[in-house]
Amino acid sequence: MTNSPRPHGSPLPPARRPADGLPGPRSPRTPAAAVAAAPGGKPAKPRDAFFDNAKYLAIVLVAMGHVWDPLKGQSRVMEALYMVVYAFHMPAFIIISGYFSRSFDMRPDRVKRLVTGVVVPYVLFETVYSLFSRWVGGSDLAISLLDPWYLTWFLAALFVWRLTTPLWKVVRWPLPLSLCLGLIASVSPEIGDDLDLQRVLQYLPFFVLGLSMKPEHFQMVRRREVRVLAVPILAAALVVGYWAAPRMNTAWFYHRDSAQEMGAPWWAGVIMTLALYGCSLVLTACFFAWVPRRTVWFTALGAGTLYGYLLHGLVVKAFEYGGWFDEEWVREPVGEVFVTVVAAALITALCTRPVRRIFRFAMEPKLAWAFKRDATEVARERAKATVQPTAAQPVNA
Repeated sequence: MTNSPRPHGSPLPPARRPADGLPGPRSPRTPAAAVAAAPGGKPAKPRDAFFDNAKYLAIVLVAMGHVWDPLKGQSRVMEALYMVVYAFHMPAFIIISGYFSRSFDMRPDRVKRLVTGVVVPYVLFETVYSLFSRWVGGSDLAISLLDPWYLTWFLAALFVWRLTTPLWKVVRWPLPLSLCLGLIASVSPEIGDDLDLQRVLQYLPFFVLGLSMKPEHFQMVRRREVRVLAVPILAAALVVGYWAAPRMNTAWFYHRDSAQEMGAPWWAGVIMTLALYGCSLVLTACFFAWVPRRTVWFTALGAGTLYGYLLHGLVVKAFEYGGWFDEEWVREPVGEVFVTVVAAALITALCTRPVRRIFRFAMEPKLAWAFKRDATEVARERAKATVQPTAAQPVNA
């Protein structure tokens, strides 16, 4: 089967806790005093600064990768950086997404949050991106919810991964099974483009790995000796990337096509996919090792990574359609540095609280009108209404 004519871009980012509604596990380093009371008397689970920092830094790398993409053919150094970043930035996001999906089940409130935090943004932005491509880019791209375009593939994948979470929690060997599915997908061109299932399956082992991880596993990669070891590993990765830049097809890093669709023999798909899984895992561990554990100036931005992910694609595509990346000065070293800084600044601005307030209707809609009320929730509210007047009565001396 041939590739879809719909252009693909690099993926984005991960599941985020407030929009999808899935609570994350409490950090082993978070003191009990940090747990604030939430509305309704339930303790609010604190956010772990480490994960918010990791999501923000990963989304910055995503934005940088997107502006490097049209320029990498002119610079071997930039192509090496591009390959190294693409080896781990999506695996890091997906591992975090899997980690925060550990509590997902088919409970009604969690299914509702999956719909409002993943399905609704997918439908809206798949439509917006398609119309934007037609009106601004002049393409004849049709709106198709079954064929994700550009950045929306991640939302489709996240929806499928989350729905299958209960299965991965009950099978005996979830990680080896997901690894086998990923390898089979890499040599199966007949899978096609519906819901970008190639990416769904080839990235699946990272999601299942996140489901299998515990807080102590993240503590292991945050040790000082791991941070020290990460420096020569990353340096070696850049050297290998520089060597491989003119010799390797960067499409391997996208995990969106089978080996045969890239013109390689089927056995190369197994070998390359396994090799990339190993490289991605090592580089992701190095990335996590250098993520700050404490609250820093960009920690709060980690809650808005989905906003930055989906919105920055419109700006990048506008520059691409306008021919901005074809300017001569942009392809000079100074221009490459400039667009890299602009990409980091843009994604940072799009993750801020004011932007999140403006676009919350699309990213985190409540849609209470669309769902039945859960019987347990109704009973709890009735009981609360009955108890409160009694508690408010003065006690006679």
